Amino acid sequence: MKTRIPRTIFLSVVVLLALLHILATRASGGASDRVLNFSNMPLVHRSPTITTFDIPGAGTGPGQGTIAFAINPAGTITGPYIDAGDARHGFLRGPDGTITTFDAPGAGAGPFQGTRSESINPAAAVAGYYSDASDVFHGFLRTPDGAITTFDVPGAGTEPGQGTFSDNINPAGAIAGYYVDASDVSHSFLRAPDGTITTFDAPGAGTSPGQGTFVFAVDCLNPARAIGGVSLDANNVYHGFLRTPDGTITLFDAPGAGTGAFQGTFVDGINQGGTIEGVGIDSNDVWHGYVRNRGGTFTTFDVPGAGTGPGQGTIPENINAPGAVTGQYIDANDVNHGFVRAKHGVLTTFDVPGAGTGPGQGTIPACNNPVDAITGYYIDANDVNHGFLRTP
Repeated sequence: MKTRIPRTIFLSVVVLLALLHILATRASGGASDRVLNFSNMPLVHRSPTITTFDIPGAGTGPGQGTIAFAINPAGTITGPYIDAGDARHGFLRGPDGTITTFDAPGAGAGPFQGTRSESINPAAAVAGYYSDASDVFHGFLRTPDGAITTFDVPGAGTEPGQGTFSDNINPAGAIAGYYVDASDVSHSFLRAPDGTITTFDAPGAGTSPGQGTFVFAVDCLNPARAIGGVSLDANNVYHGFLRTPDGTITLFDAPGAGTGAFQGTFVDGINQGGTIEGVGIDSNDVWHGYVRNRGGTFTTFDVPGAGTGPGQGTIPENINAPGAVTGQYIDANDVNHGFVRAKHGVLTTFDVPGAGTGPGQGTIPACNNPVDAITGYYIDANDVNHGFLRTP
C-alpha cells in the first residue's frame, strides 16, 4: 500500500524549497550553485547591555563602594554598600533604577559593622544579616513593604564574630544560612516563613573553631526547601552537601577536588530542578567549576583564560532556573573576569567597562535571574567597588 502525501504538505515543501533557493541566490551575490550559502546575509543579533551604578552615600576609597549580590526575576537588585567610614548598609535597586537604602534596627555604625543584604525573592523580600556595635551578627528579614524583622538562631554565640548569618530566601519566604556558636563552630539552619527555626549539621563536620556546617549566599535554598551547603571537617577539608526537604543530608566531593587543608568542594547554589553548582579546589589550590545534576552526575569545567596557579581558576557563583551558571574566573595575573555558562556548556566571557586590570581587581558576577540578567560588581583601578547589571 502506497502512502499518500497530503497536498498541503507537498505544497508547503515546494514553497520552502523555492524560498531557500531565493535566499541562497541573494546570499551568494546573485548566482546560485545550488549550495546554500548564507555567509553574506546579515543576522540580527542583540549584544548584551551593561549598566553600571553607584548607590548614593557609597564611599570612594579602596574597599568601599557598591556591591550588588542578588537579582530577582523582575530585575530588582539587592546588596550592601560600604560608606566612607567603612560601615555597611543595605540597598534595593528597582528595575527602573530607583534606589532604596536601609539599615537593620540595631546595626552598628563603626568600620566593618552594619547591614548586609544577601538574597532577594520574587516578591522582593530580602534576607541578610547585620553586625551590631559589639561586632555580633544577627539575621534579618525585610518584607516588600519595608518592615524589618531581626532574629537570632538559638545557640548562636554572642561574642565578636559570632552570631547568625542569614544568606538565602526562597519564594515562600523561608530563609537558610548558618550560625557561629560560643565555641566558634558553625552550624546551619532553616527558618520557615512562620519563624520556626530548624538547625542541622552535616555528617562528619568538624567541631573545632572555624569548622562546621555552612550555607552560603545567595541561592543555596530552592523553592522546595532543598539546601546546598559546605562542611569543613576535622582535617579542614571542604565537602559539599545536599539537604533534601525531608532533612536527609548527602555529602559529595567534586571530581579532582583536593584532600589537603582548605581544599575540597564548595557549593554556591542550587536551582529549582535540584542542579547544584560550585567549585572544586584541587591539590595545587587551583579552582575549577562544576555542575552536579539532580541524579548526582558531575560536569566539571574551566573557563578559557583562567589561571592555573594557587588561588586562580574558575569560580561559579550562581545558577538560574534554566540551568545557566554565572561567575568569575581569575587569570594568571590574578585579575577577575566574568563568565556565563549556558545550560549545555557554551561559555561567554565579559568584562565590565571601567573594571581594573591589576591583581584583585576586575569583574565579579554574583547572580543571574531566569532571563539571564546578571548582577554583580566590579573593582576599578583604585580598588573601589561599583555595581553592574548585564542584560541579554
